[in-house]
Amino acid sequence: MTDAIIREEQGGIVTLTLNRPDQRNPISDPEVIEALISHIEAADRDIAVRVVILTGRGKAFSTGGNIDAMKIGGGLNDPLGANTRRNYRNGIQRLPLLFQSLEVPVIAAVNGPAIGAGCDLACMCDIRIAGESAKFAESFVKLGIVPGDGGAWLLPRVVGFSKATEMALTGDLLSATEALACGLVSQVVPDDMLMGQARSVASRIAANPPHAVRMTKRLLRQGQTDSLSGILEASAAAQALCHSTEDHAEAVSAFLAKRSPRFTGK
Repeated sequence: MTDAIIREEQGGIVTLTLNRPDQRNPISDPEVIEALISHIEAADRDIAVRVVILTGRGKAFSTGGNIDAMKIGGGLNDPLGANTRRNYRNGIQRLPLLFQSLEVPVIAAVNGPAIGAGCDLACMCDIRIAGESAKFAESFVKLGIVPGDGGAWLLPRVVGFSKATEMALTGDLLSATEALACGLVSQVVPDDMLMGQARSVASRIAANPPHAVRMTKRLLRQGQTDSLSGILEASAAAQALCHSTEDHAEAVSAFLAKRSPRFTGK
């Protein structure tokens, strides 16, 4: 691990903080990508981790690519186009593929600008909560490039095709209030309440049986691309697994006894 990501854990909630505040937390650099993938994969493997919160250190969530490294021969860009293609596939494009496969829920606590790939990173998360100073832009066109990290797939699924097209073709900046209006975020709170609110939502998720939470999240993700019949079949299989857990028996017992349940992840 590097200091590209700060990891904290409390009560089954892992907080990952992008730690390049002097550069406004770009995510295109290899060390950031590798650290984020390592931490996220570890959280997904560990059933004791109930929720992940992703945020940025300093005044930005993430301004996306490292523009200083975008000139030819720097960062993902290579004098040979075929190598640039490989750099994207072996680099930043691993992030949306990973996030799409996760079962652990991920909350984006957007503490400032989420621009370009930073906006797409927020869209990779399951829940987005914004501070009042948050701003969003699908701004690749402003640099003469396209959303190379999957934004053309991610953004329409979050805000709809029309709004996603408007954002991607204009590169316009959205305020937190505008992001709330189009469904890009589910809540906007004062900046000083952002992490507290993200932890509150995370705690309410973490209080539920972890296998049921993870399988429900998986079904919701699958529902973005699968047919109804496919989701019904997957739901039946997941339900069979849930019915066999000790946590399900505990939930029923606690409900009938009118007491608080004690879930163990078994």
